[in-house]
Amino acid sequence: MTPPEERPATAASAPPPEFAPEQPKLALRAIAVIGIALSLFQLYAAGVQPLGLFFQRPIHLGFILVLCFLIYPVTRNRPRGALGWAIDGVLILGGVLVGFWVPSNIDAIANAIFPRTQDVVVGVITALLVLEASRRAIGPTITVIGAVFVVYAFAGNRGELPFFADWMPGILNHRGYSLDRLASQLTLGAEGIYGIPLGVAATFIFIFVLFGAFLEVTGAGKFFIDLAYATTGRQRGGPAKAAVIASAGMGSISGSAIANVVTTGAFTIPLMKKLGYRPAQAGGIEAAASTGGQIMPPLMGAGAFLISEFTRTPYIDIVLVSIFPAFLYFGTVYLLVHIAAVKRGLEGLPREDLPRVRTVLAEGWHFLLPLGVLVWLLVAGYSPMRVGYYAILAVVASAVLRALYTFARNGPTMAGGVALARLGLAKLGEALELGARNAVAVSVACALAGIIVGVVGLTGLGLKFSAMMIAFSGGNMLLALVLVVIASLILGMGLPVTAAYIVLIILIGPALTEEFGIPLLVAHLVVFWWSQDSNVTPPIALAGFAGAAIANAAPMETSVQAWKFAKGLYLVPLFMVFNEPIITGGPVPLVLWNGLIAILALTAFAAVLEGYLFAPMPLWARVLAAMGVVAVFWPALSVEAVGAAVIVLLLGLNAAAARRGSAVAAG
Repeated sequence: MTPPEERPATAASAPPPEFAPEQPKLALRAIAVIGIALSLFQLYAAGVQPLGLFFQRPIHLGFILVLCFLIYPVTRNRPRGALGWAIDGVLILGGVLVGFWVPSNIDAIANAIFPRTQDVVVGVITALLVLEASRRAIGPTITVIGAVFVVYAFAGNRGELPFFADWMPGILNHRGYSLDRLASQLTLGAEGIYGIPLGVAATFIFIFVLFGAFLEVTGAGKFFIDLAYATTGRQRGGPAKAAVIASAGMGSISGSAIANVVTTGAFTIPLMKKLGYRPAQAGGIEAAASTGGQIMPPLMGAGAFLISEFTRTPYIDIVLVSIFPAFLYFGTVYLLVHIAAVKRGLEGLPREDLPRVRTVLAEGWHFLLPLGVLVWLLVAGYSPMRVGYYAILAVVASAVLRALYTFARNGPTMAGGVALARLGLAKLGEALELGARNAVAVSVACALAGIIVGVVGLTGLGLKFSAMMIAFSGGNMLLALVLVVIASLILGMGLPVTAAYIVLIILIGPALTEEFGIPLLVAHLVVFWWSQDSNVTPPIALAGFAGAAIANAAPMETSVQAWKFAKGLYLVPLFMVFNEPIITGGPVPLVLWNGLIAILALTAFAAVLEGYLFAPMPLWARVLAAMGVVAVFWPALSVEAVGAAVIVLLLGLNAAAARRGSAVAAG
C-alpha cells in the first residue's frame, strides 16, 4: 500500500472552498455552532421526540438557509467585505424568519379561511431565499429552472402575467394563478416547498448523511479502501478492481459520486497509473465505480428514501430489490476492468506493497458493527429515521470502545485520558458539523424541487408532459425510454442527481406507469438510475471531470472512458423494464432465469465492447454477441432463450480459443 506521505494531495485532502482562509474566524465558528445545532436538532427529532411536519421541515429549512448563506458568500471566492456582509446578513435573518414563522403561527395559519397578508409575504420571502440558496449551493441552472416554473404558474389567461399565455402552445396553457394562490401553494401546505422532497431530506436523508459523516470522521473510509486493496491488489489490474470495490463501499457513505471520486480516487488513481493504466482510463474507471456507489444498498445516497416515500414502499423493500441490479452494475464494471488489464498485460501489485486482510480486519472490524446494526434494524422493521439514529449511536459506541481498548493496551495515564477525551469531543463536533455541511446541497435541492412539485400540482403540468411524451414516442415504449434517457442527461448537466430524479419522475412518471404499464417501483428505479448518467456522460460528466483532475488527464477523454465503463447504468434499467420479475418478483424459476440471462447479457456486452473476453473476439462473433444481447432483452421467453444460447455458444468458443492459444504458447 502506498504510504500516506507518498499519496498525492487532492481535493479530498484540501480544505473545502467554504472553509478557505478568507473566511473570518467568527464566520467559521458560526458555521460550526449552527451545523452542530442542526445535527443535534435532527438527532433529537429522530430518536427522542418526533416532530410534526410543519415543525420539523420549516425549522430544518431555516437552519439550512442560514448555513448556506454563511458557507457560500454572495461574493463567491472573494472576501465578503462590508457590503457582502450587509447582503448576507439580511439573507441570514431571512433564514431565521423562515425557520420560525410556520411553527410559531401554525394555529393561525390552519384556522385562516383565506391566506393572511403576512403569511403571503413570508411565503414570497421563503421562495426567493430558496432560489438564491440553490444558486449558491448548486449552481444557476436549477435556479433558472425553478424561476421558469414560478413564471409559468403566473403565465395564464387569468394569472399575474397573462401576456405570457400567448407564447405557450395550447397544451401548455392554463388558467393562471395569483401571487396569493401560488404563495399559499408553495409555503402554507404540504404540496410545495414543505412537501415530500424536503420532508425526506429533513428526516431520512439528513440522518443517513450524518451517519456517513460519523463513519468518515472515525476512519471508515480508510478501512474500506485498505480492505479492497487487501482482497484484490494482487490480481490483474488490482488497483482498478480495488477502486470498484472501495467505491461500492464508500459511495453510500459519501452520498455523492464526486465526493466518492476524490476520496477513493486519491488512493486508487495514482496506483492505477503506476501499474500501467492510461491516465484517462484510470480516472474513468474511478468515476464509473464511484457513480455506482449511489445505487449500492443499503444507503443508496438519497434515492432510496425518496423512492420509498413516493411509491409508499417500505425502505427495506427498496434495499432488497436493489441488491441484484447493483451487483450487475458493479460486476460489469469489474469485468470491463479485468478485460482491460488482460489486454494490456497488466499484473497485480507485489504482496509486500499490500496490507493483509487479517491486519485490516483486526484494526477496523468495529466499522462493520454499525453497518450490521443498520441492516438488522431495517430487517426488524424499524423506520429509516430511527434506524439511522441507532446506527449513529452504534458508530459512536464502537469508536469509543475501540479507543478505550487501545488506551488500556498502551498503558493508561491521567494525561492520556484527558487527551483522549478532548480528541473524542473534537471528533464528535467535527462529525456533527460535517454532517450538517454535507446536507446543505441536497436539502436546498429538495426545497427547490418542492417549488417545481407545487407548480406542477397547481397547473396540471405533469399530465401535459405525459401527453407530449406519448405523442413524441408514438406510443412506442422503447422510444419513450430513449426520450427519458435524453431528458435525464440534459437535466443532469445542470442538476444534482436527486433534483434531476425528482423533476423527471414528476413530469414523466405518470406516462411510464399509466400509459406504458410499467410498474410504479420499476419506473422510479429506472428514472433514478438514469439520473446518475450525468456523472459519466460527456459533454458534462462531473465525476469524470473530478477523476481527470486527480489523474492529470484530459477531462473529455476521461469522461469518454467513464462512459464506456459505466454502460451498465443504461442496460440494467432496460432489463428492469423488459424483465420485470427481477424487481417485482414472481415464480422462483422465472426470477432465477431472468437473473441468469442478465448476467450472461452483461458479460457478452462487456466482451463486445472490448472485443476480448478469454481471448480476442473476431468481428463476426462481436456482431452475433450483440444480437444475442438484444434478444435477451426481448420481452418474449423464446427469443430470450435463443439469445442466451447464442451467447453461451460464443463465449464457449472464445474460451476454447483461449485454451488453444495457451497450448500453442506452451508448445
